[in-house]
Amino acid sequence: MTSTFPDISISTERLVLRALDEDDVPSLAAMMNDEQVGAWTDVPQPYTEDAARTWITEYAPTERTAGRGLDLAVTEFLTQRLVGIVQLAKTNWHVRSTELSYVIAPWARGEGYASEAALATARWLFRDQKFERIELRTAADNTASQQVAQKIGCISEGVLRNACIAHTRTEDGRWVDLRTDFIVWSLLPEDLDGVGDQLADTGGFTSFSDWN
Repeated sequence: MTSTFPDISISTERLVLRALDEDDVPSLAAMMNDEQVGAWTDVPQPYTEDAARTWITEYAPTERTAGRGLDLAVTEFLTQRLVGIVQLAKTNWHVRSTELSYVIAPWARGEGYASEAALATARWLFRDQKFERIELRTAADNTASQQVAQKIGCISEGVLRNACIAHTRTEDGRWVDLRTDFIVWSLLPEDLDGVGDQLADTGGFTSFSDWN
């Protein structure tokens, strides 16, 4: 049984999810320097193009070939512009489970791209890779991320108290750690029944086409 994610491309009506490449370096660095990314992730701030290049050329390929996870660039189908990242991590091939996270560029927020990309990834994991569980963890005050989890059909399983380190800026511009809770969400194959239709009806995104 396979223990490594394939090098794949996933397509929806509006998006293409693919492997990161070096042409993404400037856009990735710009996206990761956003205030919300600094607040809710452990991405170092400021985030340099050298760091982006290392992620693309070293970290992401190593994680995939080692079977630990998968990093996908989320791009607009029409413009090919980088709108975000979907990351799979802490993959357990025996249990067939993985942890999913996402980051969307500031200019692309509010368009439903996070839920569209996350749902496409989940469908691919369940149907093609035969996974049985996807887990998401959102900081207690990160309501935008929680809304994405709810939109794609995730079920809240509980709270990991004091388990998350978020970040906040001081008056002099320094980032400092801020301890908070993690909300744990899960998604199982049966949770996806009807989710795509519900999102399309609410304007979350257009219907999915087949993906590669």
